[in-house]
Amino acid sequence: MDKNKKFYVTTPIYYPSGIPHVGTSYTTIVADVVARFKRLQGYDVMFTTGTDEHGQKIEEKAKKEGKTPKKYVDDIVEKYKSLWSLLNISYDKFIRTTDKPHEEAVKKIFNELYNKGEIYKGTYKGWYCTPCEAFFTDTQLKDGKCPDCGREVNWAEEEAYFFKLSKYGDKLLDYYKKHPRFICPEGRKNEMIQFIKDGLDDLCVSRTSFKWGIPVDFDKNHVVYVWLDALTNYITSQGYGSKDDSNYKKYWPANIHFVGKEIVRFHVIIWPAILMALGLPLPEQVYGHGWILFGDGSRMAKSKGNVIDPVVLSERYGVDALRYFLMREFSFGSDGLFTNEALIKRINFDLANDLGNLLSRSVAMIEKYFGGTLPEEQKLGNIDNELALVAMNVCKKYEELMDKYNFSGALGEVWLLISKCNKYIDETMPWQLGKDEKKRSRLAAVLYNLCEVLRIISVLIYPVMPSTSEKIWQQIGAGKEVRTWDSISKWGELPKNITVKKGEVLFPRIDVEKEIEALNSLYHAKKSEPKNENVVSLIDIEDFAKVSLIVAKIKECEPVKKSKKLLKLLVDDGTGERTVVSGISQYYSPEELVGKSVILVSNLKPAKLCGVESHGMILAATCPDGAVKVIFVDDMAPGSKLS
Repeated sequence: MDKNKKFYVTTPIYYPSGIPHVGTSYTTIVADVVARFKRLQGYDVMFTTGTDEHGQKIEEKAKKEGKTPKKYVDDIVEKYKSLWSLLNISYDKFIRTTDKPHEEAVKKIFNELYNKGEIYKGTYKGWYCTPCEAFFTDTQLKDGKCPDCGREVNWAEEEAYFFKLSKYGDKLLDYYKKHPRFICPEGRKNEMIQFIKDGLDDLCVSRTSFKWGIPVDFDKNHVVYVWLDALTNYITSQGYGSKDDSNYKKYWPANIHFVGKEIVRFHVIIWPAILMALGLPLPEQVYGHGWILFGDGSRMAKSKGNVIDPVVLSERYGVDALRYFLMREFSFGSDGLFTNEALIKRINFDLANDLGNLLSRSVAMIEKYFGGTLPEEQKLGNIDNELALVAMNVCKKYEELMDKYNFSGALGEVWLLISKCNKYIDETMPWQLGKDEKKRSRLAAVLYNLCEVLRIISVLIYPVMPSTSEKIWQQIGAGKEVRTWDSISKWGELPKNITVKKGEVLFPRIDVEKEIEALNSLYHAKKSEPKNENVVSLIDIEDFAKVSLIVAKIKECEPVKKSKKLLKLLVDDGTGERTVVSGISQYYSPEELVGKSVILVSNLKPAKLCGVESHGMILAATCPDGAVKVIFVDDMAPGSKLS
């Protein structure tokens, strides 16, 4: 590592109002890929992520769940950390805005800006979006709703402190002109320039209508408002405002802030203006990437209920497969369409057919013809030079594209090299060489070249698929000294007499039709499972009257073949028999249920779960210890109605 080469990369700090999903995972994986790539290049990297934990929305959600705000965020933060661990995220610092050093630093920053005359006290009148924690003027609203999330806004009027954002419009425009790569991609910059030209209002930086926030030192009725609190994490995480600010001096300014396009405005207008007011340098670049969309064109968001669970995807396909898909499928900076079919196609064609097959064929042939260890006597051919040249050119193009954050293009270059390897196999025909003892040295050279390309490929894909790279290294016998970035700048660094060791299949092929059906069943079953919710939204009596609850007696019960969770029940509902599928096999055996009477939601629309059509749902409760218990009513006759 060159200690003089520093690189500081960040994700936004996420608002823990719900569990993380593929959208938040996307940004974090992108930052992780860049951090790993820069470390590979020899940079001293600082990679931060974290959570933005204050504000009215958190206070309200915590109250609804009967928790303190701190307890509420503690529970969700653990889910973020658990997911980042699952996704192999190599962050160096996880900052929480409830961390005491951050809170103390924010107080100092607020005081400094106030003492400089950059903050003043006034009264705020405007439209407020609680989910976005943002104020808007009449002209900024879109169809009378929040311009960022499209939800309802409320009129708010309260005493507040304001940051003099309006005076920084011309300074920001001048900075953009002098630093054309500060905002990326180009389209985002044009939007921000127009936003500033339309006129900037001073920024509300304190609130009195809620208490869950960092108190203003000199005015205890106020708490610091979210953006001054949240955005400063990029410097407080490095010790700015504390006794030990060595990391701040070492790594700031950040090289790149990765953010979703919906929060670009805060990062390229508000955040630079705050830094200018403090007299601090600005980050080198803010990259506002696009959204992950579904087939209907809607954005992935917790509020829309269309979130794909990255845990489920990782468990079914492997973490590296998900990371590869997100980096390869989408053009970074633009919106991308997520479909399960596209994910499975990438796994089958790119990972199983191309990469996985190349590795397994190469290792298998070395074991077959040479007992697993290649001889040092190897006869080169003219075609070998061509393969080596392609590999070296791919390394060069890959580095150029990665430095431009063109992840899809960089991986595309790697797969061109894989394709070249498969063509090389067809042209050299090692199976024919293996039939002639006189061509043994030529066969050894061909198989060595395949392993050498696999070594280079494994290093190139390491930032995206680190676990897969490790597996390749183990199978081809690549030691640590030939896994470095410098080592792939030269052809032939892999020892000639390598010993290979066949391992597990990297990526098993997937039956697309069966897998899509299984995924649909899984998500339906998940929706049908009882939730551990102590607080729910209130409904009218008319809504409750729509639900038909009757007593049904279980006559037969058996496991659903394609599922580990589902049981197939044949029940008597008093008017006849019907089939019901329930996700309770972890808690009850079929023998325990036969003859029992249960409460049945009888007017649910039929749903096919793992190939079995279910006509209703039985009621069960999730206990505090996580156990699920079915509600039995054995003293009531089938067909009895609950009201």
